[in-house]
Amino acid sequence: MKTVLITGSTDGIGKQTAFELAKRGWRVIVHGRSEKRCEQTVSSFRSLTGNTEIDFVWADLASFTAIKKMAGEILNRYEQLNVLLNNAGVFEAQKKFSADGIEYTFAVNHLAPFLLSGLLLDRLKQSASARIVTVSSMAHASAIDFNYLSRPVSYSGYNAYSVSKLANILFTFRLARKLNGSGITVNCLHPGVISTKLLQAGWGMGGASVKEGAKTSIYLVSSPEAERITGHYFSDCHTANPAQIAHDTTAQEQLWRLSEILCGFSY
Repeated sequence: MKTVLITGSTDGIGKQTAFELAKRGWRVIVHGRSEKRCEQTVSSFRSLTGNTEIDFVWADLASFTAIKKMAGEILNRYEQLNVLLNNAGVFEAQKKFSADGIEYTFAVNHLAPFLLSGLLLDRLKQSASARIVTVSSMAHASAIDFNYLSRPVSYSGYNAYSVSKLANILFTFRLARKLNGSGITVNCLHPGVISTKLLQAGWGMGGASVKEGAKTSIYLVSSPEAERITGHYFSDCHTANPAQIAHDTTAQEQLWRLSEILCGFSY
């Protein structure tokens, strides 16, 4: 039985992805910010699927301390971790800062996956073949200003979100290169324009169903075809072309170094 941790899986695309994998007999570790919502999600999944191998962890991904505590719990409780799906994401219309004094969208959407992936890397390496999958977006930016990522002078919720989604791709490509030959594949994806709270908050519109939005995540997490594919950006279960800057190795390295400094963590 394979084990997957899915961040942000008490709602939206993440919840649908977790549910579909639970139906297929996976051991699913649900994550959310609220312990109560995690408990409710796990109880519902067990009842609907008959799968008892569903558990949860909870943590605020806007706190490095909370992320480290959660990673420690996972390492203590689970001897096997086959897949990490970095699904959690936020859109903030107004500028706010994380518990560590970092612009909130960048902290949750990029630094949390960066830190969590690193903390769980050794456990993933113990699997014969493991996967790290990160949910990005076609709304990713075509430029990035490293001087003001963590403490922007001016603020636009759209720009902050777009830059964080570009950071997801830069991180994916850099980590895939670092882990080449390790047995761990690293990919990212655009889930589609999906009816979620995030889409409503940011764009005031609806979209396709969360079941449709979960398809590419499920493909990258579980399909045999994706087992040996690494270092790619996907849309509709196929490789796609992100903005040109995503392939800029200088930008990838610069983001990597900044992320290590901000997180206080080195791979």
